[in-house]
Amino acid sequence: MKKLLFQFDTDPLPSVFDTVVAYDGGADHVTAHGGVTPANVGSLVEGTIFTRAPKDKKFTAIFVGGSDLGAGQELFKAVKKKFFGDFRVSSMLDSNGSNTTAAAAVASLTKQRSVAGKKAVVLAGTGPVGQRASVMLTQEGAEVVLTSRKMERAQLACRMMKERFGTDITPAVCSFDGPEVRDPSVREVLKGAHVVLATGAAGVHLLNEEHWKDHPSIEMLLDANATPPLGLGGVDMMDRAKERYGKLAYGAIGFGALKITLHRACIGKMFERNDQIFDAEEIYALAKSLA
Repeated sequence: MKKLLFQFDTDPLPSVFDTVVAYDGGADHVTAHGGVTPANVGSLVEGTIFTRAPKDKKFTAIFVGGSDLGAGQELFKAVKKKFFGDFRVSSMLDSNGSNTTAAAAVASLTKQRSVAGKKAVVLAGTGPVGQRASVMLTQEGAEVVLTSRKMERAQLACRMMKERFGTDITPAVCSFDGPEVRDPSVREVLKGAHVVLATGAAGVHLLNEEHWKDHPSIEMLLDANATPPLGLGGVDMMDRAKERYGKLAYGAIGFGALKITLHRACIGKMFERNDQIFDAEEIYALAKSLA
């Protein structure tokens, strides 16, 4: 029986990255659909749940992706609403790598040191990875501050996570000015910080080396950006628990191996049973077991 993965993407063009990892994770065939919405996903889901006998449904799975986490969450809800009884297939949400990248990042950090009771700052955290990493850090006991250039965006992201996970995350404004990054809000938000994650868009520089190398409380830094210029000055994309100025640093490639391993593992596990759901909680638990 062939392992079939149906990729429902909220963007017009489905992610090639997700398709490649799906094959590497064990899918025999991937069918990718773009422009999928809660309004048009119904018949697609029905095609996955009504076509195989109960014992064979585990060989069909659904992956929800796209660049917009909010849209992905709504689509994922719509997919799950179509399931009933044993008419269901295992499904995974990972819009823009939101769950796998965030889980790999936080699992890498917490493997080194506990973050319980510590202040964690997620720079440019309103995107998919920043939001989910903030949640995972909070669930590990950290006091999380999520930043954005605009307070309204930071507040909206924190409110959405409160509604979804019940977590309390503090929004903050932190402005960036290219390679210089001299806005005083940067130094203000880093006061008392122990952990710093940079989760901005590709090629956006968020922090200078001077801001953290002599910082009295920062213990760990992680940059999720692999596209020059990197998000954190002084951190190399290959860093993997690399000690820099007495602090542990991770670059995007440094923890990226775990992200890819995790993503592939989730794909493989979906074909073990037909009733599994892989969202933030399940993916993070798996990441911790693999870290």
